[in-house]
Amino acid sequence: MTKANRSGEPLGFSSLAIHAGQEPDPLTGAVVPPIYQVSTYKQDGVGGLRGGYEYSRSANPTRTALEECLAAIEAGRRGLAFASGLAAEDCLLRSVCAPGDHVVIPSDAYGGTFRLFGKVYQRWGVEWTAVDLADLAAVRAAVRPGKTRAIWVETPSNPLLGVSDIAALAGIAREAGALLVVDNTFATPYLQQPLTLGADVVVHSTTKYIGGHSDVVGGALVVADPELGERLAFHQNAMGAVAGPFDAWLTLRGIKTLSVRMDRHCANAEAVARMLEAHPKVSEVYYPGLESHPGHEIAAKQMRGFGGMVSFRHAEGENAAVEVCGRTRLFILGESLGGVESLIEHPGRMTHASAAGSPLEVPADLVRLSVGIEEIDDLLADLGRALG
Repeated sequence: MTKANRSGEPLGFSSLAIHAGQEPDPLTGAVVPPIYQVSTYKQDGVGGLRGGYEYSRSANPTRTALEECLAAIEAGRRGLAFASGLAAEDCLLRSVCAPGDHVVIPSDAYGGTFRLFGKVYQRWGVEWTAVDLADLAAVRAAVRPGKTRAIWVETPSNPLLGVSDIAALAGIAREAGALLVVDNTFATPYLQQPLTLGADVVVHSTTKYIGGHSDVVGGALVVADPELGERLAFHQNAMGAVAGPFDAWLTLRGIKTLSVRMDRHCANAEAVARMLEAHPKVSEVYYPGLESHPGHEIAAKQMRGFGGMVSFRHAEGENAAVEVCGRTRLFILGESLGGVESLIEHPGRMTHASAAGSPLEVPADLVRLSVGIEEIDDLLADLGRALG
């Protein structure tokens, strides 16, 4: 796997994104990894595997290329690719937790993650406590010695763009003998590398910015410890929710342009956030790049940019927020995020409806924007018209 230049110096992010795990095909010289659309492989005698491949649930060359690339761009030792982000989360949690264990989760966790804990693992006997991860004393108080297996972090979080201090939380996790798990979907490996700040596991919905084109669903885990990587690989194979070869190929294609796309996402999102901050119909804006954001300094310390997600509260309430979502033209009303096109949604009725009535319920007047890479003047005009 290409990780250094001819002088032996480590490659930069964009070079790794284009080349890690993706050497030219030795047979044809093709510069893009082939799509190995195959289920099984000829063995050279019983147990004589070519390159370690026997069955594509266990391993597939296209998926291997993606997994090696993911590990490289996250500065990790092992990457694993899954059929979705929630499949990746499920594999991790069932690998490290057992009935009677406990996990600390964010008080503003993604609705799908909360559903997994509240509706699936709770029935399995895994307990959870939701806390404000910016309050380090509250995190320490939530840890149950001998029972807490992981502290689960989203930073920035979905949809309130909360920022958590990864290095500080890593210290708390180490003291407790727990893993620090960071969902890095919003930040991407280009803007933030949690493993270099002390995290043990990084989680991604590769559907979002890593894929980047709203045409593939996938997930990933990247770890710092090879032994943990082996445990996860066993469960990945045993449970079987792996990324298919074409999905892996599409995700690899997206990674190649991740850095240039994220630069544009960040620039556009900041301009949108500043416009919203000055708008009379907006009561609050959530964007880590704003100096008014309570996590701005921490985000500036651990990120190289502030991302493409912006949320805001409509000053005139829930109905007005819903109406704005229906009036935009360039911002497409839809769930998901991270594609080149801009999206708008009402979290309380859409992506985070599963958190209604719980401590993780989001404000009813909240609107979430996934700011794409269109011309910024067009995006600002679209939002301006929608807000009136």
